[in-house]
Amino acid sequence: MRQGMKEKIIRICDAKIAAKGSNVGLSFYAFFANKNDDPELLMEVAHWWIMEMKLDHFEKAEKIRNLVSAL
Repeated sequence: MRQGMKEKIIRICDAKIAAKGSNVGLSFYAFFANKNDDPELLMEVAHWWIMEMKLDHFEKAEKIRNLVSAL
């Protein structure tokens, strides 16, 4: 996964956790705008989320942050 995307995911997870607590869940769509302006990047993250990590649609932000930090 691209370094810039990893940093964005961690930043968004941190913000969600700070705002809603450690139990907050999110999907990979949380890292993208509502319009599909970068389909290649969207598919890269979707592939990592679904195919590589076999994650559910919604996962805890802390779990995602930890997985991405380990990349």
